[in-house]
Amino acid sequence: MISKVIAEELVHKAKREIDDADNIVIVSHFGPDGDSLGASLGLWHFLMTLEKEATVVVPSPPPGFLMWMPGADKVIVHAFDKEKAETAIEKADLIFALDFNTPSRLGYMADSVVNSKAPKIMVDHHLNPDKEFAHIIISHPEISSTSELVFRLICRMGHFSDINLGCAECVYTGMMTDTGGFTFNSNHEEIYAIIYELIKKGIDKDLIYRRVYDTFSEHRMRLQGYCIYKKMKIYPKYQAALITLTAEEMKEFSYVNGDSEGFVNLPLSIDGVIFSVLLREDPDKIKVSLRSQGTFPANKFAEEIFNGGGHLNASGGESYTTMEEAIQKFEEGLPKYTKYLE
Repeated sequence: MISKVIAEELVHKAKREIDDADNIVIVSHFGPDGDSLGASLGLWHFLMTLEKEATVVVPSPPPGFLMWMPGADKVIVHAFDKEKAETAIEKADLIFALDFNTPSRLGYMADSVVNSKAPKIMVDHHLNPDKEFAHIIISHPEISSTSELVFRLICRMGHFSDINLGCAECVYTGMMTDTGGFTFNSNHEEIYAIIYELIKKGIDKDLIYRRVYDTFSEHRMRLQGYCIYKKMKIYPKYQAALITLTAEEMKEFSYVNGDSEGFVNLPLSIDGVIFSVLLREDPDKIKVSLRSQGTFPANKFAEEIFNGGGHLNASGGESYTTMEEAIQKFEEGLPKYTKYLE
């Protein structure tokens, strides 16, 4: 039995908006990951079964290891086709905002979405949703992924039978990737009840795992080795680890979007390390990924040190500084968190 997490009133409101809409656009955050794309495409497949006109628009391209997902080739990337993306948003009479809590996460397409007169439904699992942004807010930080919330919403609206294989595969991918293959934020029994239902829909969970985690390039594998051997620094006193990647280093290894996915988790395999951070130099900022084990609050560290946030064991942030300054911020922050060490 799967509990009714989403309030009945919100379920009815969302269903009414879908029923009344003819042209629905689904948007998700800059730098799409498995959960944002899985939730978006899962919802897209569902809406297509209702014979709705539906479009997924993302600010930047998804990583290659997710492009096998059914429907991924139909996604409009704002960075590649701004005119087509903004035209789709302009024509929308309903917008679903998935896997982000504030429109700033949309990057350079934020203004188009915010200025749209279409009603907006936010479905998300991050803390502190922007209550001024969406007309309907379905926000549950206790749920491990937005893809799980999409599944729950579809079922609560009475459409479980309309979940086809494509929808099921996308939802499962989002759930799997946002829990590190069900290794964190995944200890709730209902997650596995949902997986059971998705398997009955026909998904091959082992094949999905291989498609996501076992299809990396040679360059990516060499970059991973380089990060572990040359760029990983351990802080035994603070049970922490840091990996840094500069733009020059990424160029040397022919980096493509998504190649550093999962690198932040690697140091957590070391005995005595419960907190790991990856600093990656992007064109306009230092991208910060944080992971932890146990009760160490990666989200609190992200919020206080790197203007970010997220979940207890998986969070993100950013630093508009040099790499050296970002490293300094990280190192100066560690002593403040000794009370959380195991």
